[in-house]
Amino acid sequence: MHYKVVIFGVKDTSAEIVEYVQNKLCRVDLVVTIHPDVLAKNQVSGYKGLSYLTERYGIAVYEAHSYGLKDADTVRFFAENTFELGISMGWQRLLPACVLERFSQGVFGFHGNCGYLPFGRGRSPLNWSIIKGDSRFILNLFQYDEKADSPNIFANEMCAITPFDTVRTMQYKNMLVSKRLIAKLVVAWQEGKIPIRRDSRDFDSWYEKRTAADGRIDFHERTRDIYNLVRGVTRPFPGAFCFCQGSRVTVWSAHPFDEMLDFSMYAPGEIIDVYDGSLIVRTVDGSLLIEEYACEKQLRAGMLLCGEELPE
Repeated sequence: MHYKVVIFGVKDTSAEIVEYVQNKLCRVDLVVTIHPDVLAKNQVSGYKGLSYLTERYGIAVYEAHSYGLKDADTVRFFAENTFELGISMGWQRLLPACVLERFSQGVFGFHGNCGYLPFGRGRSPLNWSIIKGDSRFILNLFQYDEKADSPNIFANEMCAITPFDTVRTMQYKNMLVSKRLIAKLVVAWQEGKIPIRRDSRDFDSWYEKRTAADGRIDFHERTRDIYNLVRGVTRPFPGAFCFCQGSRVTVWSAHPFDEMLDFSMYAPGEIIDVYDGSLIVRTVDGSLLIEEYACEKQLRAGMLLCGEELPE
């Protein structure tokens, strides 16, 4: 069977893009996702099952039994069918050559950072950009090859990372920009020519993979670094965390509180006071207001938050 437009995805953002393309741009012939059983071996923040797209829009959905698309059934599926244009949204794995070579017009996906590819290749770019305190994000729509985030650029667009953004609000901006770039790609495909720039003069750098354990708060860090970590790993990611008297504290929302008040009588990480359920916590260079958190223990002034799970 021949599929003209194929979208790869496993997340709520993937569903958003499928519906956008289907309703605004052109027919989506196939969605490639993962079977729910694959989640047992792979952490996928923001996962959303996409099988409902068949009933809602009549779009064929293929559920692979491996995230890397290398299981025997998936390899056979791509070998036995033909494809034109592929778009990847929220698929956090490389696509193997046996898949890429089946698309006559190529497979295109997104990657961004504060610079231009190949700078900032790798994993978790939105999270890293916020955690590092970057003030801009350049989203690239590029053609896939067997390497990660190669500078085969079709188009890109820049947006701001404000001091108030979280990873979720940056996902909103990402979606807005992604739709604009995909619209350009579909037009180019329909016109029969997709131009690619491969002449980047930027240097190579790499973002390492982030896991849930990387959300640990170190109260030896500066307030701005703790704030950037919290907003960089909040929902739909696992969240920043620390411990208090043997109990885990997941921090979903916080912001710098005051850097002038003298809190030297408190230790970094110590809860200074609690107002309306929010915690005022001493930091090395000021204080942090933790507005939303989850903990099985009732937290009170005088308790110490720390990065290590100390016994009660």
